[in-house]
Amino acid sequence: MARISLDCPNSLPGIPLSVLSVPMENKYKCQQCLQVLRKPVQAQCGHRFCVHCFKQLTSSGPKPCEACREEEIYEEPTSILNGNEAFPDNAAGREIASLPARCLNQGCSWTGSIKDYEAQHEGRCEFEQIKCEACQNFILRMEKDRHNERECEARTLNCKYCKVTFNFKDIKAHDEICLKFPLQCKDCGKKKIPREKFSDHSRSCAKSKSACPFSEVGCKAVIENGKLTDHEHSSTMEHLRLLLPMVLTMARVRTEAPGLGEWQEDSGLGLLNAFFPFHGNLFIVNALENIVCVLNREVERSSLTMEAFAHQHRLDQEKIENLSNKVRQLERTLAMRDLQVSETEQVVRELQFCTYDGIFVWKISDFSRRRQDAVAGRTPAMFSPAFYSSKYGYKMCLRLYLNGDGTGRGTHLSLFFVVMRGKCDALLKWPFSQKVTLMLLDQNNREHIIDAFRPDVTSTSFQRPISEMNIASGCPLFCPLAKLAGKSPYLRDDTIFIKAIVDLTGL
Repeated sequence: MARISLDCPNSLPGIPLSVLSVPMENKYKCQQCLQVLRKPVQAQCGHRFCVHCFKQLTSSGPKPCEACREEEIYEEPTSILNGNEAFPDNAAGREIASLPARCLNQGCSWTGSIKDYEAQHEGRCEFEQIKCEACQNFILRMEKDRHNERECEARTLNCKYCKVTFNFKDIKAHDEICLKFPLQCKDCGKKKIPREKFSDHSRSCAKSKSACPFSEVGCKAVIENGKLTDHEHSSTMEHLRLLLPMVLTMARVRTEAPGLGEWQEDSGLGLLNAFFPFHGNLFIVNALENIVCVLNREVERSSLTMEAFAHQHRLDQEKIENLSNKVRQLERTLAMRDLQVSETEQVVRELQFCTYDGIFVWKISDFSRRRQDAVAGRTPAMFSPAFYSSKYGYKMCLRLYLNGDGTGRGTHLSLFFVVMRGKCDALLKWPFSQKVTLMLLDQNNREHIIDAFRPDVTSTSFQRPISEMNIASGCPLFCPLAKLAGKSPYLRDDTIFIKAIVDLTGL
């Protein structure tokens, strides 16, 4: 008989007996773990096992069935457990799945079937005791987040002053050496002074006090910073009187103990030998040992601090590099967006005033200011929005000099016609040869100023454009400026209107 594959990489041992709400029948018990069968398989001898237990039993090869031996029905080869001779017992699995179940965890009131227990509740119960991966303590699943954030002794935290990462248990020790830890000056009361700057503050603090350098010989004065020099000058005689007994004692010892060795004028060891003739060497050794111990502690502390700084420096460099890359990317994106916005604004402006029938009316408001700019040379000329002979026709615009151009400078308005490069130029007839009529409109609709011309087809102004626009061509003496003075019908509310008409005959 063909056997079904027993592959089940994430299998678990049997379900605890106490999960069942009813007494368990023996046929539902795994013969290996003695718990409720989980994914039952049946060996060729008829005994049932959890798939996990059966795989463990047969992992190193066929094994005799101990249940057959206990029941005294052992018979080879039937009682030999072999992975190739067992199959999933789906009937038993369905019966077990329908058995009533309850949760084992204290405080949990869940009930249901074995199927629901495996699919929905096992490994998810909020009352289940789980092990914290950091501190190895057992906690309720529902308290996992709070434990990881607030209670776990092995959780990692960032120092709130220097931002270096530490285990929680090391934070207090770090506070003792953190260079960013805030200290308070006891003299002036200033708070939040970083430890790395506290020594500088102590030296410069106006109210900070320190013992007189002659305190070793008996001076009791405690002086504020900045007044030490005054104290030394004013107390010179007192300091000399304090030094005199020590100098006399040293001289007497030297006289009375000449055999102790030569006086070492430049060495502190001579002075120590003078004061401690019998125990001087032992005293020196002990003093040096104490100094070495202190220095070792300082070196160790400095080493830890340097490692923390190096770690933080690497993290900072990575953050800076990442942020720099993001800034460069955003700058490129912003530049592209600005270009797109500029192009879009240009298209919108063109569409707002654009016409496609060869007739264009140009409204020029704020005439007085624009005229002054032209006279001053700030803006001598201005271009109209583009207009077209048809949707896919010639692209054109007007160019106006409010203070005149060429022969009309200072006396006339100069108005010119400009052929521009369009998207459909390849489909048009060149050179441009249509009649052009230019008008300054009388706002009383009585007598418009009109000038018209036919293009000179030999002029470069009317050839197919190879740049954004051709050289302008038109009327430098279009309208005398005198006609715009006073209550002119051509200038109302500081506004004039210019009209261009392109004859479309033949297109």
